Amino acid sequence: MPCYLCAGAVVQFRIPKVIVGEARTFSGAEQFMREHGIEVINLDLSECVMMMEQFIREQPALWKEDIGT
Repeated sequence: MPCYLCAGAVVQFRIPKVIVGEARTFSGAEQFMREHGIEVINLDLSECVMMMEQFIREQPALWKEDIGT
C-alpha cells in the first residue's frame, strides 16, 4: 500500500486506480486515496505478505528508515 507521500503523488497526477498486493504489513494511505476519488484494489495476496514479512525480518533497519519509525 502506498505511503502518504506516494499517495499524494497519485492524487496530484490524477492516477485513477491503484492495485496493491497487500496492506497487512503496512496499511499506508488507502483511505486518503479513496477520499480523493482513487479506486484502490487490494489483492491481499499471501505471497506478498510473506515477501514483505521476510524483508522486514531480514532488513529491519532499512524498513524502519523507509517507514520513518
